[in-house]
Amino acid sequence: MTPIKKQSRHCHFCRVSSEAVDFKDTDTLHRYLSSFGKIVSRKRSGVCPWHQRKLAVAVKRARFMGLLPYAV
Repeated sequence: MTPIKKQSRHCHFCRVSSEAVDFKDTDTLHRYLSSFGKIVSRKRSGVCPWHQRKLAVAVKRARFMGLLPYAV
């Protein structure tokens, strides 16, 4: 019996070779929010650790500016 191999996900931001995650791009940021408005974990979203940190800061800035809700 062979072990089941997990399919590796590639970071969306690394694929498009994006250095910065823009807080004004709310369509992209909505992909990484749950239905309750929480930031989705790195395991579920498939984002690399470096971009996950940038993504969290961008979501927090967008919330502060009123572009994204804090809670639904």
